Amino acid sequence: MRAWLMTASLLAMFSAPATLPAAPHPNSGTEPKPTIVLVHGAFAGSSSWNSVIADLSRDGYPVIAAANPLRSVKGDAAYVASIVASVKGPVILVGHSYGGEVISVAAVGRSNVKALVFVAGLAPEVGESAASLGTRFPAGTLNETLAPPVPLPDGNNDLYIDQTRYWKQFAADVPQNDARGMAVTQRPVTQAALGEPVAALSWRNVPSWFVWGSLDRNIPAALHAYMAERAKAREALEVPGASHVVMISHPHEVAAMIERAATTR
Repeated sequence: MRAWLMTASLLAMFSAPATLPAAPHPNSGTEPKPTIVLVHGAFAGSSSWNSVIADLSRDGYPVIAAANPLRSVKGDAAYVASIVASVKGPVILVGHSYGGEVISVAAVGRSNVKALVFVAGLAPEVGESAASLGTRFPAGTLNETLAPPVPLPDGNNDLYIDQTRYWKQFAADVPQNDARGMAVTQRPVTQAALGEPVAALSWRNVPSWFVWGSLDRNIPAALHAYMAERAKAREALEVPGASHVVMISHPHEVAAMIERAATTR
């Protein structure tokens, strides 16, 4: 891996909550900490951030977990942008999976967004989509685990991961019983959203951080590394053995990265 990619030896520094001190805010005592806005991706929900929220809240960060509609990149980004606009003060936008596309578009023109954190998140270039990136790095196995599409009245389709295949595909490093509940409560994404090309982006102008699992079956590790390097990420961390839901299986590492993004000028 390149020098900007933290490896397993450095990862040990962040392996247990007891050894994760809160990063001091550079203006502690004079300015409020930035608000962390968490945006979930497809086949998940806001509750996927619960353990990350616990760490951030413990360390004094205001947190908003947005309920990503998962209907279209443009529409979802507009929704998240409205949340950002309602926040007084700086914002750190954090996106998981498809939510990475959403935060990159939502931050366009938002001067209060100080950093983007991609948690197993997509960071497409203009004209790219989740589907087109997948064809460039075809090691992902998502397509073959999808359930039959659910037709919608507008002619679109909702997509779900087959519940019987959800654990190994999406959350293999999460206890099976927990993954079963996640499979039942998964939020669908429209087929059109995954194929929608991105019309604008912010990761070229806003500092970015990337974290992902080495055993991500939805978005291959090689694609994550490619996007992080392309974005000239301030930090890129591959978590050994982690699945696509690295924020659930390794919440302390994810929260620590978010805090580093929040305290870097």
